[in-house]
Amino acid sequence: MPHRPRKPCAYPSCPMLTDARFCETHAKQNAMEYNRYRRAPETNKQYGGVWRKIRHRYISAHPLCEQCQQNERLTPAREVHHIKPLSEGGTHAEANLQALCKHCHSGITLAENNKNRLQ
Repeated sequence: MPHRPRKPCAYPSCPMLTDARFCETHAKQNAMEYNRYRRAPETNKQYGGVWRKIRHRYISAHPLCEQCQQNERLTPAREVHHIKPLSEGGTHAEANLQALCKHCHSGITLAENNKNRLQ
C-alpha cells in the first residue's frame, strides 16, 4: 500500500518534511511548550518520566489500535488512553490502559469531555 506524501513541518518557516504535524526537533519543542504553558502542574506530575516508560512499554506490547482492531482495521497505535481517567481515580495499571490511534483517542476524549460538561 502506498504511503502518504510527506508534508512540511507546521512550525513557521521550517522547511523540513515530516509524516506528523511537526518535524522531530519542533515536535519536542511544541511538547515542552504545551506542558509548560497549557497543562496544569498537577497533570505534569502524573505524566512525567514514569508515565513515558509505561507508555513506551505498553505501545511496544500493543502496536495496533485496539478499537480499530475491534472494527477489523489494522491501524498503528500512537497514543495510550486511560480507560478510567487519572482525574477520576484511575491508575497507570495495564488493565486501565488502551492503545489507540490518534483518531480513536480524539473521539473518545471528545465524548468524555462532552459527557462531563452535561453533568
